[in-house]
Amino acid sequence: MVIVITGASSGIGYETAKFLSLKGYKVYGLSRRTFEDEHFVNLPCDITDYNRVKDCFEEIYQKEGRIDVLINNAGMGISGAVEYTENSDIKKIFDVNVLALINACKLVVPYLRKSGKGKIVNVSSVASTVPIPFQAFYSATKSAVQQFSYALRLELKQFKIDVSVVCPGDTKTNFTSSRVKDNVVEDELYGKRIVNSIQKMEKDEQNGMPPIEVSKIIYKIIKKNHSPACKTVGFGYKMIMLLVKILPTRFMLWVVSKLYG
Repeated sequence: MVIVITGASSGIGYETAKFLSLKGYKVYGLSRRTFEDEHFVNLPCDITDYNRVKDCFEEIYQKEGRIDVLINNAGMGISGAVEYTENSDIKKIFDVNVLALINACKLVVPYLRKSGKGKIVNVSSVASTVPIPFQAFYSATKSAVQQFSYALRLELKQFKIDVSVVCPGDTKTNFTSSRVKDNVVEDELYGKRIVNSIQKMEKDEQNGMPPIEVSKIIYKIIKKNHSPACKTVGFGYKMIMLLVKILPTRFMLWVVSKLYG
C-alpha cells in the first residue's frame, strides 16, 4: 500500500509518516522543507502550488504504480482578534488549510480510483465544532474541511473511495510556536482577553497528548474495510463532542467563553 501525507516534516505529519512506515507501508511525505529520513521518502512541495502537487502525485505513481491513501495533514494557525487580522493572513490560512486540501483531493482521486479501493483522511480539529475565541479563522477552516470531507465522501462512495475526518484535541507539537501571532495584543478595547485566551490555549496544547495518539487513529482508519466518517482523538474530547451535540449552542458558547476568559 502506498500512502501520501502532506505536512510530513514535523508534528502529527512526521509522527504519522514514521509510524505508518514502521507498519510496513510505503510512505511519501510532501513538505516545504527539504530533508531526508530513513523511514519514508520526502518530496519538497509547497502544497499551495497546484502544479507542484500534481507533479508529486505523478512522480509517485510512476515509481510505485499506485497510490492508495492520501492523508491531508498540512495546516497553519492564526491567533488574534478578527478585526485586527490582516487580509493577507486570512487568505493564507484558507489557502493552506482549505484550498490546498481540496486541490490535493481533486488530484489524487483518479489515482485512488485506479487502486480499486482508496482512502482519503483529512485532519480537522475539535475546534471545527467547538469554536475558540481569537482563533476564529482556524476554527472556520477546520469546519470547512469537515463539511467538505462529508460531501466528498458521498460523491466518492460509488468508487469505493472512503473519505474520513480526524479531529484531534490539544496535541503537543511545534504547531504552537509556528502559529501566526502578529495581532495578539493587549489594548483598551479587548483588555487582556486576547493575550489571556491565547496563553490558555497554548498551555493546553503544550500539556496535550503526544502526536502519536493521532497517528494510531489514522492507522486504524486505514486498516478498516469501511472507514468511519469522523473520529475524534482522545476520550475527553470525544465526550466534549458528544455534549456539543446534546447541549444548546448558546450554553456551549457560554462554557467556551468562561474557559477562554
